[in-house]
Amino acid sequence: VQLQASGGGLVQAGGSLRLSCAASGRSLSSSVMGWFRQAPGKEREFLATITWSGGTTFYADFVKGRFTISRDNAKNTVYLQMNSLKPEDTALYYCAATNYRFATDPKQYHTWGQGTQVTVSS
Repeated sequence: VQLQASGGGLVQAGGSLRLSCAASGRSLSSSVMGWFRQAPGKEREFLATITWSGGTTFYADFVKGRFTISRDNAKNTVYLQMNSLKPEDTALYYCAATNYRFATDPKQYHTWGQGTQVTVSS
């Protein structure tokens, strides 16, 4: 399976962005998709997960109410809607696939996209 993340860019504080992660290759119906981010000099940080079947979601506490993960099964695409963005949200954002529900450790993910840069200006 291959993952292609897109949708990053430069946005002012308070603005919104929607990231996309297109999956191709083998069926992901039994997989869980996650979003992470990594700022320079920091560890990769868990944001949210969603199951392909059923759409069960799970969020890191600090993004609840601001970020929303969703998926379009027909398009094999997972989204991360980010609202009320802050300068501290500036990072490289990654999508990834895992076989574990509620997986927050990057080591639990077997496939990663290439990352898309989000920059939030103050």
